[in-house]
Amino acid sequence: MFYIMSSIKLPIRVLTHNIRYATSSPFKGEQPWAERKQLLLNEFEYEARHCAETFLCLQEVLHNQLGDILAGLNQNAELETPEWEYIGVGRDDGHEAGEYSPIIYRPAVWELLHWETIWLSKTPETPSKSWDAASIRIVTIGVFTHRASRNTVLAMNTHLDDQGSQSRFEAARIIIDKISEYSQNKFAELISGTFLAGDFNSEENQEAYQELTRSLLDTYKQVKSSRRYGNHITWTGFGYEDEPASRIDYVLVRPTGAQGQRLAVIGYAVLGNRFDDGVLSSDHRAVIVDLTL
Repeated sequence: MFYIMSSIKLPIRVLTHNIRYATSSPFKGEQPWAERKQLLLNEFEYEARHCAETFLCLQEVLHNQLGDILAGLNQNAELETPEWEYIGVGRDDGHEAGEYSPIIYRPAVWELLHWETIWLSKTPETPSKSWDAASIRIVTIGVFTHRASRNTVLAMNTHLDDQGSQSRFEAARIIIDKISEYSQNKFAELISGTFLAGDFNSEENQEAYQELTRSLLDTYKQVKSSRRYGNHITWTGFGYEDEPASRIDYVLVRPTGAQGQRLAVIGYAVLGNRFDDGVLSSDHRAVIVDLTL
């Protein structure tokens, strides 16, 4: 199949989901990872089935969870040619320790040109935390070229701190600076679409969201309310927390026309995280955004 770049629109689906790390001390109302993992795998497989260009951007993923997810997604693929691969590292040591914020993609569809993980701290090249952050925080970055059409996207996935307001603000500034860096480096002329997905731990009136949306668009607001699907809230908890449910998970994009950006938002959804069996797959709901390039 050949794409005519001037007239054919390339569909891209971005799914972002904080899957809740595999804790050995579950909250009240929380089922262990062994009971939740197939529910999440079913979600990923269903939502990516009819869009080969899907990116799965996950948060709170421990190394064993990443192994389970990749094994599940690749169970019908040949060992030599897995259907799905990932970029990302554990945040605690830059290897396998601590939570990942991986970007999972189909290598037969997307050619990975470059990737990196940076730490959202004063020393972004090494595992670290700064300011008032309670935990080490990262952003995973990938430059992907669509093999058929040769369109290139800059994909980013992050999970900001849940405790430190200043650290969230400073992290947002680091991410914006990184996007600016990619708009000037050797990939600048290739990139025609940029998105940032993740759990920002920030509501609309708070620091990280406000800083990020100074230059990026909230995809939720690019779709008319009458055309959005599903829920509004993205963080539900497991039913026994003191905090109110809130919208803190997002997909943001660079505006079209900015330095050759051509990503358009055509759909927005927040999925359910509990069905008839009563099991919460996570304390967050998945956000799905459909884009065209």
